[in-house]
Amino acid sequence: MHASNTRSAHQSFASLRLLAGQALSRAAGAPLVGGNRVELLIDGAAHFRAWAELIESARHYVLLENYIIADDAVGRRFRELLIARARAGVSVALIHDWFGTLGNAGHRFFAPLRAAGVAVRTFNRPRLESPLGWVGRDHRKLLVVDGQIGSISGVCLAAKWLGDSAHGVAPWRDSGVLIAGPAVADIEAAFRDSWAGLGGPLAFAAAPAAAACGDVALRIIATQPAHGAMFRLDSLIAAMATRSLWISDAYFVGIPTYVRGLAAAAADGVDMRLLVPGNNNLPAVGALSRAGYRPLLEAGIRVFEWNGSMMHAKTAVADGRWARVGSSNLNLSSWLANCEIDAAVEDTGFAERMQEQFLHDLDNATELTLRGRRPQLRAALVGRNLRSGSSSRAAASALRIANTVGAAIANRRVLGDSERGVLSLAGGALVALAVLGFWLPELLAWPVAMFCGWMGLSLLWRRLKRVRARR
Repeated sequence: MHASNTRSAHQSFASLRLLAGQALSRAAGAPLVGGNRVELLIDGAAHFRAWAELIESARHYVLLENYIIADDAVGRRFRELLIARARAGVSVALIHDWFGTLGNAGHRFFAPLRAAGVAVRTFNRPRLESPLGWVGRDHRKLLVVDGQIGSISGVCLAAKWLGDSAHGVAPWRDSGVLIAGPAVADIEAAFRDSWAGLGGPLAFAAAPAAAACGDVALRIIATQPAHGAMFRLDSLIAAMATRSLWISDAYFVGIPTYVRGLAAAAADGVDMRLLVPGNNNLPAVGALSRAGYRPLLEAGIRVFEWNGSMMHAKTAVADGRWARVGSSNLNLSSWLANCEIDAAVEDTGFAERMQEQFLHDLDNATELTLRGRRPQLRAALVGRNLRSGSSSRAAASALRIANTVGAAIANRRVLGDSERGVLSLAGGALVALAVLGFWLPELLAWPVAMFCGWMGLSLLWRRLKRVRARR
């Protein structure tokens, strides 16, 4: 009888694991791929060193996709590495984001690459027929060499990730992974999809899928605008965590649905921690992020601010079993507007390494507590002793404000404390526009008329293109 009960319990547990795996696969829109080796990369210097070695080792092709490529010491170094590989007969393809690179590198920077035979494509340039198309960005940071090894990260090709020791500026804190094994084929497939969407497929075929070389299982989650897979997965992990969920995020602008999911987990006794920048490189987004801390703290979620120059890592680790590293931030831009790519790793060894790094990061962070009506900084040592317990970002801010204002006007739901401050800002702005409209109506009429005309012409142009394509 005892043996029968034990067998039944094992079968029930196996069934639950199967259902959990199925739920994760469906939420992420990505299968679990085993047989991989994964290495965690910490900060820009480690990334640039590893990426340079990979590019130099390429014998067949290099695929590089990055949100920002800067015309500085780092960007120029990698430009020369790519040129050298292209001149050696290696096929090199590069995708960069138009908005991300705007102001960082211009035509003169990319001209030597093209002259050396590097294929370069730009994501989402402004086009007459797409007035708002530039809002969605290619926010990915990936590298694939010969189809055998790849990297996914939050690090861009820019010197600011290294800091400035001469002026006392510490390096940016960021995370990424090196992946070897069968999952590299999914990273390459994501790049090839992006490339084809910008003007046709790559001229060379993919290498055979890499052989198994480790015992780590993971998913490559490559999202497109309006895809929503990462939001579904983030929400599902918050619902499935039983012991702990520790998150690092650079531009956290939690929408009410996700925040309620985190709060529900905390209410069930899950150790919930959020690490965010103390000094955000985008002050407006930092202010908007801080406006949302109160409901988190009230729900028992511990919030920490990084004391260094910039916390740019986008990571999560749950229950010491599951971890995520990549380019996606916890905001509507990453979830719904951008092209992103992340690795979701299901391996206890890697998850433990992520937990150790998170605790190490807390040694350089300050915890927020509630005092009175506003979250306050608490100068306290955090870390080892706690073991028990962009265009796109502007769009995220705008969407959050629109969500709050729409909920207030339509009386759809009770607003949280963090959202009520948005009403003052939005209400004051609308009153100011109304006053301006009464006194100087032409200042409002002309921009509105021009925008409507632009939108109308873009729609007619798209219709004409479709008619021509049919003919």
